[in-house]
Amino acid sequence: MVPAPEPHARDGSRLLFSAARLVQRLQDDALAPLGLTRAAVIALEAVAPRPMNQEQLAAKVHVRSQSLGRVLGRLEEEGLVTRTRNPADRRQFQVQITAAGNAALETASHARSAAVPTDFEGWDSLLEQLARFLEFFETSQGQTARASEAPQHLKSFNPDVNPPAA
Repeated sequence: MVPAPEPHARDGSRLLFSAARLVQRLQDDALAPLGLTRAAVIALEAVAPRPMNQEQLAAKVHVRSQSLGRVLGRLEEEGLVTRTRNPADRRQFQVQITAAGNAALETASHARSAAVPTDFEGWDSLLEQLARFLEFFETSQGQTARASEAPQHLKSFNPDVNPPAA
């Protein structure tokens, strides 16, 4: 027996969740042979432009510093980032991407892009509609705080250019 259709907004959110999970699964499968996870790639993307301390990086990718610490530990073991204690505040670590990290990030970007089919005719309109959807919540009264918590990589997904991105 087919369940009765739900109101439009709920149907839409179910579709969004399903589409996001599908893209995440495709990207996870593409990253696995590289030994990377989405969380690792998001951390690399965030620290690539400039070194920053672990707390700044955690805030930038919208995770707790302790959770990020585990990801950074694995990245450091692989030689993709370095973490250096701040001599002025021994509790802080300065995180910097390495040359190997930049190379891994470039490879991961290509793998994630290739994981999502580019021959879907509706990408342009889908991206436009998703951008409008996010903008609506970012500018709506009462919704701004929740919508602005969405990680930046989720706001700028383009399967032809960048993978989205924790």
